[in-house]
Amino acid sequence: MAPKRESRRRHSRSGWWFDVFEEMERMDRLMDDMMRKAVEMPKTQEGVSPFVYGFSMSLGADGKPVIREFGNVAPSARGPLVKEEREPLVDVMDEGREIVVVTELPGVERDEIRLESTDRSLKISVDSAKRRYLKELDLGHLVDPRTAKATYKNGVLEVRFIKSDEKKPSRPIQIE
Repeated sequence: MAPKRESRRRHSRSGWWFDVFEEMERMDRLMDDMMRKAVEMPKTQEGVSPFVYGFSMSLGADGKPVIREFGNVAPSARGPLVKEEREPLVDVMDEGREIVVVTELPGVERDEIRLESTDRSLKISVDSAKRRYLKELDLGHLVDPRTAKATYKNGVLEVRFIKSDEKKPSRPIQIE
C-alpha cells in the first residue's frame, strides 16, 4: 500500500474551498477501493474461463423487437455471476408453417448435444469435457415435437418443427 499522504485537512484552514479537497480525497480513496476489488474479483473464479456475454436482436411475429441474451455471465445482487454453462447464441424464426431454431455451438461434437422438446419449448444441452451449454427457450407457437428435424454442421445446430394447433407430448430429438 502506498505511504499515507499528508491530509489537506487542517484545523487552521476553513471555508468551502478546503471542503473540495476533502471530497476529492474521499473520491480518490473510493476509486482505489473499487479498482482493487475489480482486479481481485476474477481470482475468486479462476476455474471459469472465458467470460462471455452478448445479445441478439430480431423482429418477432408481431413486429416488435425480440432481444435474447447469451453467454455465461448473469446479473446478481453482488455483481456479475459467472456460470459454468454457457447460453449459446440462438435465433427462433417463424417461417410460415414451420418454426426454425438456429443455435451456435462451436467446439462441440454432434453426439454431445442433447435436445428435448415439448409442444411449446426446446431444451438444448451440451455437457462435454471441453464445454457446457444450456438453453431452454420458448418456441412462440405450438409445434408437433414428432416432426422435429435436427441437423448439425460446422458448429451450427438447426432444428425445424412443423406448427400444430393442438398439444403434443414431449420427446427427445435425434440429430441427423
